[in-house]
Amino acid sequence: MGSVNTLQEFSFDDMKKISRTALGNAVPIELYRAIRLIGMYQGLPMKGKGTTLTVGRKIGESLPVHSVQDLLDLFRDLKIGDPQIVLEEDSKLYIAVNDCFCVGLPEIESNLVCDLEGAIMEGALSKMMDKRVFVREIKCNVNGDDCCEYEVRI
Repeated sequence: MGSVNTLQEFSFDDMKKISRTALGNAVPIELYRAIRLIGMYQGLPMKGKGTTLTVGRKIGESLPVHSVQDLLDLFRDLKIGDPQIVLEEDSKLYIAVNDCFCVGLPEIESNLVCDLEGAIMEGALSKMMDKRVFVREIKCNVNGDDCCEYEVRI
């Protein structure tokens, strides 16, 4: 009998299939913070930048969004944060995210820790627009800023 490659990739729709009867569909923000900041940011080389960019882009590409507004709405629905476009220029958008997962953490000057969330935006927008989009975090609550903000270059 020959071997058949049965490797199947997960989709974002698969992530919605939750059958936990006792614990439901939520995990505490502390766990997410621990994975992101202790596991990835502190535990991987270069503060996990290569990993978070790869992972974030892949997640973004899998999201069922067809417009910038869909993406902003999904960020809210998933409780990633409360994003709003604060400035729109020719080939740039500036998106501020309030109530980000990092609000309330100790301030550490010169630290921007929400690159995964920016990479999720980048992957979704690149797929949606069928062209390379670059997203860069320019403000972060952990840095002492009043919100997390991303520059989106199209």
